[in-house]
Amino acid sequence: MAQPGNFSIPAGANLSSHEEEEEEEEEEVGPPGGPSPLCVHGQTNTSTAGGLTPQGPDRLAGERALVSGFKQLKLEKDAQKNWDLFYKRNTTNFFKDRHWTTREFEELRACREFESQKLVLLEAGCGVGNCLFPLLEDDLNIFVYACDFSPRAVEFVKKNPVYRPERCRAFQCDLTKDDLRENVPEGAVDVVTLLFVLSAVHPDKMKLALQNISRVLKPGGVVLFRDYGLNDHAMLRFKAGSKLGENFYVRQDGTRSFFFSKEFLAALFEETGFGCVANDYVLRETVNKKEGLCVPRVFLQSKFTKASQSQSG
Repeated sequence: MAQPGNFSIPAGANLSSHEEEEEEEEEEVGPPGGPSPLCVHGQTNTSTAGGLTPQGPDRLAGERALVSGFKQLKLEKDAQKNWDLFYKRNTTNFFKDRHWTTREFEELRACREFESQKLVLLEAGCGVGNCLFPLLEDDLNIFVYACDFSPRAVEFVKKNPVYRPERCRAFQCDLTKDDLRENVPEGAVDVVTLLFVLSAVHPDKMKLALQNISRVLKPGGVVLFRDYGLNDHAMLRFKAGSKLGENFYVRQDGTRSFFFSKEFLAALFEETGFGCVANDYVLRETVNKKEGLCVPRVFLQSKFTKASQSQSG
């Protein structure tokens, strides 16, 4: 796996809404290891240690009020409906295809024992297939189980002309309660990708999702993780009345997002029986060309392995 500091970061669009925030994850700013993009229209670099803007610490310190318990329960109850409505509004036109996946995660090739070995992958949280289909096109010797919380997203995957049942199986699944083994054989998966997925899960249920994933992953199998990091610009721009808990926020459309620290993520995986191989922040600036602004982005990119039988013994 490439070292975290050398990752090229997908760059951004307008950050004023949920849709535009997510759009940032898909477009690259330059070659791996290249410099952060320069600000335009005379803007200067405003990022500081940890990705915070100068105003960030003061604003976060003053944010104490949480969304009411009643509303939080409703958001949890309506979580699937809110994501389904997101895909109803945006269909397949929102996210860009993630052609950067095989470059950023070398394990998708390197973990094979021999070159012709068929790799079995689980994409947990596949959305409408923006990572899935580039993978299938790029690697002809791969079979992908793909699941998503949203039934509408799964239907979009199945209707894609690239979808072939002999190469991919898509199904709806709530990772926190639906047993993956109903669709994926136990211990059959070589690699699991968790790309901007776990942040949408309530923190109290993240461990359940990882335990579920562990059951279908082979001993020695790999989980490749990429998601929002603590003090990312998307976190700092939430307005009062959006906070659900520590590092946990709700967007205007009812979908939620958690922002990870390295320590939190490492503890979460280790408590679920995974070993940490790599776990670091990716710090970049992205340019809002429309408004002539540079904003700091903080992602967390990590790799965890399930203990082999000899290690667990």
